[in-house]
Amino acid sequence: MSESDPDVVVLRQTIHGSDARDLTAAVRDRLPNSTVAMARTPDEERELLETARIAVGLDIDADQLSVAENLELFACVFAGTGHLPRDALADHGVAVTNASGVHGPNISEYVVGAMVTHARQWQRAHRQQARREWRNYETTEVYGSTVAVVGLGAIGRTVVDRLDAFDAETIGVRYSPEKGGPTDEVYGFDEFHEAIADAEYVVLACPLTEATRGLVGAEALRTMRSDAVLINIARGPIVDTDALVSDLRNSRIRGAALDVTDPEPLPEDHPLWGLSNVTITPHNAGHTPEYYDRVADILAENVGRLDAGDELKNRVV
Repeated sequence: MSESDPDVVVLRQTIHGSDARDLTAAVRDRLPNSTVAMARTPDEERELLETARIAVGLDIDADQLSVAENLELFACVFAGTGHLPRDALADHGVAVTNASGVHGPNISEYVVGAMVTHARQWQRAHRQQARREWRNYETTEVYGSTVAVVGLGAIGRTVVDRLDAFDAETIGVRYSPEKGGPTDEVYGFDEFHEAIADAEYVVLACPLTEATRGLVGAEALRTMRSDAVLINIARGPIVDTDALVSDLRNSRIRGAALDVTDPEPLPEDHPLWGLSNVTITPHNAGHTPEYYDRVADILAENVGRLDAGDELKNRVV
């Protein structure tokens, strides 16, 4: 089979500084017996979609779908698929999978790093080094701490796994607590205050929904311990920024590590920038050079499942 009549077509895309060429190479490495073609232009996408069984990309529109007569699977390279024409894909008989799980290793590493940064006061160390100031200060440990993880999806579960090395007491919050989870205790969102009341670290790893918008507001911050650190790797609007600024200014909680903010990007004159007990990163906790390798791993597994008629991993349609 030639590349003009491929098994798999990789659509145009760029993620974390890598483009379709990197993903194509990763897919070819894992599927040596399949023909994998890369589309470089809109016309090439349309032409290759006419015969491909599987397409991999950020998006596929109704026009592309109309010519994809042989398409059986669209493998989205994002975890979220709300931007896709899901109904049209279902009507066309195309299964859809997402990239859930690809961010687990890198974002969990960010979370653990943020916890250690605040426990060991690295922010203060950097400020003192810049001033060439040798002055001792107290620190704490992550080991043996209590950590509330809000959201037990792929990222939340991986965070919990990494915390095992620190012998942490873990508390999970999820929509369906009756399903249990990898944490020592599991609460529903209706028991959110009970879940965070004793936590030294509160990690937000849940999606932004109407139920979670403003979840961490003045009341939740009042419930948290005075030595607690809030870590947000979810979405900015889950936190009431004004309430957070107020409590950080008044040392009502110990600190915050924010990879996401509301507003975002954070304006240069925003008060969060000036708080010494806050670490801020520009929504890049998910950045990793391994992204496409992990996407390709999921795809290769699903090609085998598709050929065997088995249930697909990460199927959403």
